[in-house]
Amino acid sequence: MTLRIHFTAEDLSRTRMASGVRPLLELSIGIRLLQETTHPVRFDAWRQRAAARMHPRAGALFAFIPALGATPQFLDLNGPDVLDDLEKLRSTPARQVTAELELWGSGQRHTPRAVRQLRESPRLIRHLADAVEHAHQEFIAPYWPRIEQVHGADRALRLQQVSDHGVERLLSDLNPRYITWAPPVLRMTTASGRDGDITLGGRGLLLIPTVFGAHYPAFDCPDSGQPWITFPIRDGYRSTLAPVALTAGALTEVPTSLRALLGRTRATVLCVMAEYSGCTTGQLAAHARISPASASEHASVLRNAGLAALTRQGKRALHTLSPAGQTLLNATAKP
Repeated sequence: MTLRIHFTAEDLSRTRMASGVRPLLELSIGIRLLQETTHPVRFDAWRQRAAARMHPRAGALFAFIPALGATPQFLDLNGPDVLDDLEKLRSTPARQVTAELELWGSGQRHTPRAVRQLRESPRLIRHLADAVEHAHQEFIAPYWPRIEQVHGADRALRLQQVSDHGVERLLSDLNPRYITWAPPVLRMTTASGRDGDITLGGRGLLLIPTVFGAHYPAFDCPDSGQPWITFPIRDGYRSTLAPVALTAGALTEVPTSLRALLGRTRATVLCVMAEYSGCTTGQLAAHARISPASASEHASVLRNAGLAALTRQGKRALHTLSPAGQTLLNATAKP
């Protein structure tokens, strides 16, 4: 079953990429991921840290954002600015909250307590907004610098792609496993298995990059505003899907305990070796944001401690973690 999005020439001319990853859209996808166990290599480390930070206030979101299926429209927050989205949510009129809950609830098998409470007292929308803000701070914000970093590299590649081959090539390479472009129709397979035909009405399509949505695309066609679809951030032209290491790496923090043990820079070097196994000294330096000489020195110290290893490929020296280094990293990453 596929969702078919029909384009006109006007739609193609107005199709564009979003300027960045949308933080509260990432949160919504992340809340869904916390309710399932799929793709453990990509997300389990993040899930463990998120569970350790879970506050009862954030738990209310699970009632409104199921693992699979729609959310109430007032929670479709996909703007570029967190504060603007939160203010929009807090100022949602009570009548709108009630109406959208009724519409959304008609498709639910049971009504969770938090939903009943909001339906009875729509002004509690402010408390729901507080829960969204708290969840963003705990689950998304700590990783935001890394997310922006990997997005910047992906955006540069895709803009070059548009420049060289046009927007239709961009559509073809968004997410070939689940999105296919057969002009003038974009066919999309979603996690929920939605089926149907969508016309854009000359509004075009907004393409939103995502780290959390590394597999199935999300899509919305609002009554007002531009329809949008998500696509996974990748790390090069040859990648058709975001590599596991890219996703897991973007959602990894250098553990405080590891920084205390090794020092901030050396701990970062160790984490880079884990994320970019087999990297050269130059690549190690670039990812750790230090000089090549410093990268070589820290790598040597880690090797002498039995935490890293060096292999050679021709004239290139390639850095990897040793089993002891991986064990140390796994132990310090646990909440």
